[in-house]
Amino acid sequence: MSGAQEPTGTIDVALAHAARLLTRQPALAAEQASEVLKVAPGHPVATVILGASHRARGDTAAALEILEPLALAYPDWVSPQYELGLALGAAGRSTDAVTRLRRAVELKPEMGDAWRALGDNLTALGDTDGADAAYARHIKAATRDPRLLEPAAALCEGRIPVAERLLREHLKRFPTDVAAIRMLAEVAARLGRYRDAETLLARCLELAPGFNAARHNYALVLQRQDRFADALREVERLLQADPTDTGGRNLKASLLARLGEVQQSVEIYRQVLDQFPGHPKVWHSYGHALRTTGRQSESIDAYRRSVELSPGYGEAYWSLANLKTFRFSAADIERMVEQLRREDLSIEDRFHFHFALGKALEDAADYRASFGHYAEGNRLRRSVIDYDADAVSERVGQTKSLFTADFIESRRGSGSQAQDPIFIVGLPRSGSTLLEQILSSHSAVEGTMELPDIGAIARELGDRRGRKAPYAYPGILGELSDDELRALGDRYLRSTRVQRKSDAPFFIDKNPNNWLHVGLIQLILPNARIIDARRHPMSCCFSAFKQHFARGNRYSYDLAELGRYYRDYVDLMEHFDRVLPGRVHRAIYERVVDDTESEVRRLLAYCGLPFEDACLRFYENERAVRTASSEQVRRPIYRDALEQWTHYREWLGPLEQALGPVVETYARSNAS
Repeated sequence: MSGAQEPTGTIDVALAHAARLLTRQPALAAEQASEVLKVAPGHPVATVILGASHRARGDTAAALEILEPLALAYPDWVSPQYELGLALGAAGRSTDAVTRLRRAVELKPEMGDAWRALGDNLTALGDTDGADAAYARHIKAATRDPRLLEPAAALCEGRIPVAERLLREHLKRFPTDVAAIRMLAEVAARLGRYRDAETLLARCLELAPGFNAARHNYALVLQRQDRFADALREVERLLQADPTDTGGRNLKASLLARLGEVQQSVEIYRQVLDQFPGHPKVWHSYGHALRTTGRQSESIDAYRRSVELSPGYGEAYWSLANLKTFRFSAADIERMVEQLRREDLSIEDRFHFHFALGKALEDAADYRASFGHYAEGNRLRRSVIDYDADAVSERVGQTKSLFTADFIESRRGSGSQAQDPIFIVGLPRSGSTLLEQILSSHSAVEGTMELPDIGAIARELGDRRGRKAPYAYPGILGELSDDELRALGDRYLRSTRVQRKSDAPFFIDKNPNNWLHVGLIQLILPNARIIDARRHPMSCCFSAFKQHFARGNRYSYDLAELGRYYRDYVDLMEHFDRVLPGRVHRAIYERVVDDTESEVRRLLAYCGLPFEDACLRFYENERAVRTASSEQVRRPIYRDALEQWTHYREWLGPLEQALGPVVETYARSNAS
């Protein structure tokens, strides 16, 4: 009897030894497992170890050949599910990897490494929310300190106030606990308190510079504050530690695109996809980068590939629609309608499908059905965002009260005296990209992108009195000294320098919502040009209503709120016409379309630039364009969009009512 048991005991010892060798010497682990399989063919534990050793040595194909049938044979055994998930991730099949890793954590919820691997693959797929949740579970599973188990559980379950209270109490006693600091930073990020999260993560990395998970969080927090150059530096440090980090490479590509290095971004996405061709969200990001560089047919192919890999990925269909010049086939429309019948479709995918179908049916002249989809897409989007129209109106009133003619005169000579920036403000879909393309075709002007720097300065000034005090901006502008205003202007010039790729003396900052910050611009950059791009309010607002914006513009998902926002915008700009006559140049889109050369000459004269014929041939400009109008400005002036809104007039009553008299007076010009 004892002799019969001896081989089993020997096998168990050999397998335990092989398991220990896996992380340090995977080749020896493979040899040990192979010896066991000679004695006991098909032994499941030896088979798992052999497959894992192939993955650890980079032979993903061999690993999958072994692990896929094993995982199917043992669906309730965690080890093959986990190891197959790792191998699928290494093969670039993150969607399949997520399925296996979810099964692994279902079988063993306390398996921290599986949660981390799940987070890594969700990151590679671009599912930031899902990755955040998985990483939070990893923290919980990996936390050996029982005092952190309760706040970790609260974080995972979305009980954010509880998690915050417990973590703060813990850190009062143990202020250098980096795991707790990182968890508290996650709490701050989920609450949108990115500056707090940044401070916490900086402290975390000061204490533990090799804490790469915290560094990845740090880069994301910097990115969410539009500090792309700072975020890129952190990502570079991550990639020095692990050049194969797919999530890090994707983040780097995204940041490079935001910094105007679009070609580098394209190359990185291409490299990632050569290695991992099964990532739908990476194909989607690649399509965006290609579109920005004007490679439309290739961007369409990339979006199509994304849809093939993930038929329920609504954002990829919206990206096709958002090319504006793309037309869906009847088969495309049927596929989108079919996806909307799914009960498991996320709200985000659902509203993207509705926006895409709205565009598809508009192109087919089925305006009633088209509006139905636009309306439903907007309703769904509005249901998941916070927007306070009263707060915008209040901000406009505060700005008007502060910026009287006497106040402006008292600040004459303040700020940086540089003349480099040309700001284009207004509302999205107002023709601002067209004006940018015209101006950037001039030899003395460089086009950049929608720069976040003015908004970042305004947010920072608003937070100066702390989170518990009333928002300080714009009132705090009245308290700043000439030196402080000059420093802010100089800071703006420094922070935007990274976006300038030529030696042109002027550059464009086209961020439409900077209309709220015209007063700030006047104080810190009094010699900068400011151009107000304006379009018929019904046309402009309905065009925004049809548009799903990737971020910001939260006022655009309800017709009445849109009309009110446009009215507030006109109100503030008319105020500046009165207190600073001629300071802002107004460019009416319809006039630019009707009499392009005269309007271009007026525009250039305001900027102090001589006329150049290239500005009339703006569509030949090959610069990268990141906005929704990227394809439209690559062809000559056209009149198609001027009256599109009239097809929907019978459903736009709430918009027209909210706009009020502005519908008739919007084109009232200033003295420029």
